[in-house]
Amino acid sequence: MQKIATVEGTKNIINKYPFAFQKKFGQNFLVEPSILDKIISSANITKEDCVLEIGPGIGSVTQPLLEKAGKVVAIEIDNQLIPILNEQFGHNEHFKLIHKDVLKVDLQQLLDEEACGMKIKVVANLPYYITTPIIMLLLESRLPLESITVMVQKEVADRLNAPAGNKQYGAITASMNYYCTSKLVTNVPRQCFMPSPNVSSAVIQLNLHKTPPVDVGNEEQFFKIIKGAFAQRRKTLLNTLTSTSDFGISKDQLRDVLEETGIGASTRGETLGIYEFAKLSDAIDTKRI
Repeated sequence: MQKIATVEGTKNIINKYPFAFQKKFGQNFLVEPSILDKIISSANITKEDCVLEIGPGIGSVTQPLLEKAGKVVAIEIDNQLIPILNEQFGHNEHFKLIHKDVLKVDLQQLLDEEACGMKIKVVANLPYYITTPIIMLLLESRLPLESITVMVQKEVADRLNAPAGNKQYGAITASMNYYCTSKLVTNVPRQCFMPSPNVSSAVIQLNLHKTPPVDVGNEEQFFKIIKGAFAQRRKTLLNTLTSTSDFGISKDQLRDVLEETGIGASTRGETLGIYEFAKLSDAIDTKRI
């Protein structure tokens, strides 16, 4: 089979089918084999792995995944792409195509049915318009994933990899650090896609913790604090948490908690890591009691 992730291979498929790029789905197909090699290599796919691929498109990433993995479960929303994917890979007993919106799929049930005890990894060129919701869905669902290796907008990659105190560091960064560690695999120039997107891209890898790196007595409150801390970045932690959330204690009590934990009432949320957020959450619980 001709390699799909090339300019020629992609053009051949597009010309063969009545396909039109859907801007609403953020379709930009990878046409640079060297980038594809880096994705597959960094994901460390073996025959013991079941790979969940989100937004396979015309199969640019699916093709090498099937060569390496024990099984590939691909979820595609675009009606136009279903016959293309079925013709390319439908004959392969290790390929399963799901024609649905990934945000509406019961991923736990799907993986229970399809993974059959294999290790599970996510590899995908994610649709940029819903990158963050997909990543948070994968993490918050507590799926039994080993890693998530995905192509994202470079701006998103910078945000997800930012350390505390960096201007790119935000609520999603802090929340994500509770579930996994992240690293940059490679930057991807615009010309590596057809059509070329308006933004630069990057491949990141998230390696999931078997257990969270911090103990939190009240996870719901912990994430509520993180969200509130970044709601008004220019304000101090005391003021933004007081104005955006109700933790069942007064502003003066919250000030006391911030001082007693050593965080400080005048601190801004962007300087805190998950250890400080966990410490603050547990201290608020104690003060409320």
